[in-house]
Amino acid sequence: MKIYILSLSIFIFIHFLSSPLSHAVEEPAETFSLKHAVETALKANISLKISKEEANAALAVEKKQKTNFLPTLNATYQYEYIDEEATLGTIVAGSQEKYTLISKVTQPIFTGFSLLNQYKIAKLGLDAAKINEKLKKLEIIFEAKKMFFSILKAQKFLKISQDTVTQITAQKEVAKNFYEVGMTPLNDLLQAKVELANARQELISAQNNLEITKSNFNILLRRPINESVKLEDVLNYTTFAHDIDYCFKAAKKNRLELKIADLEIEIAEKEVKLAQKNYYPSINLEGSYFKRGTEWDVDGGDYIYDPEGWSITAVASWDFWEWGRSIYEVKEKQSRLSQAQYQKTEILDNIRIEVKQAYLNTLESEKNITTAKKAIEQAKENFRINKERYKEQIATSTDVLDAQTLLSRTVTNYYKALYDFKIAKASLHKAMGQEVME
Repeated sequence: MKIYILSLSIFIFIHFLSSPLSHAVEEPAETFSLKHAVETALKANISLKISKEEANAALAVEKKQKTNFLPTLNATYQYEYIDEEATLGTIVAGSQEKYTLISKVTQPIFTGFSLLNQYKIAKLGLDAAKINEKLKKLEIIFEAKKMFFSILKAQKFLKISQDTVTQITAQKEVAKNFYEVGMTPLNDLLQAKVELANARQELISAQNNLEITKSNFNILLRRPINESVKLEDVLNYTTFAHDIDYCFKAAKKNRLELKIADLEIEIAEKEVKLAQKNYYPSINLEGSYFKRGTEWDVDGGDYIYDPEGWSITAVASWDFWEWGRSIYEVKEKQSRLSQAQYQKTEILDNIRIEVKQAYLNTLESEKNITTAKKAIEQAKENFRINKERYKEQIATSTDVLDAQTLLSRTVTNYYKALYDFKIAKASLHKAMGQEVME
């Protein structure tokens, strides 16, 4: 008896210690609102971080090009050893060892506008990198919204499948009871069993689809792939009140791809001017100071008649004949410019198609919401009537199962239209270059 009491006490003590610990470990799953999901995706996304680093790199290039306008300082320290002393007849005229220190300052005066154009190209590259970062941000916002609404849609489809299995199971039991008392034929029961098997298969597909959608959401937010996902549902919606012309104008004004295309054209124009640098001479101003000596400290010595001095030199050079090399380079850059201009036209055409497609998808889904919402009540009433008629043996099991299928399809169509509308609207805002959180 004492051993039993002791064992029971130890068990209670261990349970007391372990229970708070287990409750502390089990934390409730984080609930994501749409805004929170988007913000988390933006913070975690690797592509956006790469775009930010690209902008940092472009900033460094721009600053580097700016330094080319400034003078360059150079120092050279030279040691020279001659195998024999320099002589003039029988007289020694120079030392075998000589040390020389030369300091030089070079200031570019004119480079055929190459430095100016290189700086402008770097500055335009920085602008393009910053816009690319914003463009990547818009893409991530859309992907996060799309994933968010896709999960909500998959959750609704799973709930519909679960309800369908429950209702067909109940219908199968009714058909079984009627068959056992001889009120209905065997085929009513068999049909109910077949429909139940089909509904269970659809339930498994709905479960798997939801799991895959959650995994994609977790990957986008850089969470563990099997992490639990809990979202705030968004059942309300606002209609899209603008026409297609408004969408086209907004896209032409806001789309960052067009801004990047304009920058690419400007860069190509500057590349043409840069290629023309060899049409002009280049002029540099050089200033130098030197010291010579027979010892390492270059402080004069025997036979060093000019131990230190300075000079200023203006150097002009011009490669005026290169067998057409400069001309061909200019022609190449002009072709690159034409390509950039054509690409902008192509981008604008693609944007128009994208806007129109998103606009039509938005209108279609919005109309489907209204249609399906009205049909749900009718389908529910139709299902209720057929169940009552079956109990009275006025209707067949087929009528009930058809009514159930119709109800499930109608509810599915409603939620599909609702969340497809939200995704289509998000796609439309992206197509117009707008950052809208809804």
